[in-house]
Amino acid sequence: MEDKAIAPKVALPDNHEELGIMTAYDDPWEGFNRRIYYFNAKADTYFLLPIVDAYKKITPDVVETGLSNFFNNLGEISTFINSLLQFKLSVAGETFGRFLVNSTIGLAGVIDVATPVGFVEQDEDFGQTLGHWGVSSGPYLVLPLLGPSSLRDATGLAFDALADQQTLDVLGMKSEEELYLSLVNSIDARARLPFRYYASGSAFEYEYLKLLYKKYREIQVAR
Repeated sequence: MEDKAIAPKVALPDNHEELGIMTAYDDPWEGFNRRIYYFNAKADTYFLLPIVDAYKKITPDVVETGLSNFFNNLGEISTFINSLLQFKLSVAGETFGRFLVNSTIGLAGVIDVATPVGFVEQDEDFGQTLGHWGVSSGPYLVLPLLGPSSLRDATGLAFDALADQQTLDVLGMKSEEELYLSLVNSIDARARLPFRYYASGSAFEYEYLKLLYKKYREIQVAR
C-alpha cells in the first residue's frame, strides 16, 4: 500500500454522527483541494518516493543524519526570527543557543550537539506568527506537492522561504548551488516524513488529515 496510490474501497459507517467531528472545519475549496490531494498522491507515488528510495539506498545513514541536521540548523534562523516576532524571548534564546552550538562545535550543523546538552528544538514559522497576532487560519488549502495548509499558513510559507533565501545569500552561495541545496533539502524532508497517501485504508483519509492539520496548527499557535 505504501508505494501505490490506489483509492481506498471502504464501506461508509452507518453512524453518520461519527462524521461530525471530521466536518468541523469549513472547506469551501474542497473540490480544488481534493483534486490537488489526488495529484499529490500520484506525484508522490510515481515521482517523489522513487527519488527518495534511491536517495536512501545510495546515501549512508550517517550522511543522511548529517544532512538532516544541517537543514534543521538552517531552519533555526526562521524559528529565531518568528520567535522574536511573537515576543517569545525564551524560545528565541534557546533557538539561538542551538544555532550557535551546532554551527560551531557541531561543524556547521552537521552534528546535533545542542540537543544532548539541553537545548530543545523549537518550531515556529510565520504562519504561527500571523496566528499569534490574531490572523485567522482562513480556508483549508491543499498545496501542490506540499500538502495540507491554510490560506494563512500558505502566506506564511512565502515569508519563511524569503528568510531561507536571505540565509543562503549571506552564505554567498551561487544560484546553482542554492538550487542543488534546495533539491536535497526537499528530498531529505520527504524521506523523514512517514506519511503515505491512501495507506490508512480509510475512506475518510482526506477528512482525517484536514482535521489533524487544523487541530495541530491550533495547538501550535496557542502555545
